[in-house]
Amino acid sequence: MTKNSAKAILIVEDEEPLQKILSDCLKREGFKILSAYDGKEGLRLAMKEHPDIILLDIIMPVMDGITMLEELRKKEKDNHIPVIVLTNLSSNDRAAMARGQGVYDYLIKTDWKLEDLVKKVKQKLYAEDK
Repeated sequence: MTKNSAKAILIVEDEEPLQKILSDCLKREGFKILSAYDGKEGLRLAMKEHPDIILLDIIMPVMDGITMLEELRKKEKDNHIPVIVLTNLSSNDRAAMARGQGVYDYLIKTDWKLEDLVKKVKQKLYAEDK
């Protein structure tokens, strides 16, 4: 059993190919993966499963990522869950809005590599273990 095996990551992403790539990569690292394709399902899963970290898209059907994040932060039991926003939006307003909700990081999808994301997830999860 790896050190990562107890850590659960919720990926809330409506683009199926990206959802699969992220899931496969993080599973290979030993993480438990929870998947949602819209913010409403993501919120439901977050409140039910209490993941260790959430990877969250902003533009999604049914409920967008910012709304999901705002709703999650209202729930005392789940308002501490670290969130990394993954988006195509480079708008400073959206970044500021996300950061205002206690987002750990805000990554523009075209600006990062998969290895960078894995490293960032591990840094956040294991920095809190110390």
